[in-house]
Amino acid sequence: MCLVFVCDEDERVVGQQQAPGSCPYCGGLIKAMDVESQWRLCFLPLYYKTKRKYFCTLCTRRLILQY
Repeated sequence: MCLVFVCDEDERVVGQQQAPGSCPYCGGLIKAMDVESQWRLCFLPLYYKTKRKYFCTLCTRRLILQY
């Protein structure tokens, strides 16, 4: 008998808003998206985390914030 445990990550968009600034590649507007991620092991939720991701609305590149 062999048991297989399935572990996956589920992401869903919680909110969107326009962010200040412009894209360094094309000059388009930037959109901030709040994404909630959830790790599950065999349908049992293990971990919740909310992240903010930035995307350009014109060239659709994902932008990374550097301090």
